[in-house]
Amino acid sequence: MGWLPWSSDDSKKASDGGRIAPDRTSRARCWEGRDHFFACLDRNDILDGIKDDKIVRKKCAKEVEEFEAACSSTWVKYFKEKRVMEHNRDMTIERIKKEDAATIEKQKTEGWRPT
Repeated sequence: MGWLPWSSDDSKKASDGGRIAPDRTSRARCWEGRDHFFACLDRNDILDGIKDDKIVRKKCAKEVEEFEAACSSTWVKYFKEKRVMEHNRDMTIERIKKEDAATIEKQKTEGWRPT
């Protein structure tokens, strides 16, 4: 599959035979499709669009179709994986902040004062 579903014809190829990279409009269309897709996942409390693909295709059929039509398959996979990675990162940061706050509180009760 090319960058876009309609890019597989010869009119979207460079003079050297390679594919033409998506332009600003194509990227904006892809990001808009991604945002609508992610909003649907959020409404349905679904984090992983790859692992829960069957459920996603039932609950967000229109958004999946729009997203996959606007973006290359590699971008679709990348954005789905990035969503899960960013969620895990954010959860790790929150856990560390809570652990640090608890450690500081414990140290304060033991008489420690910040310098």
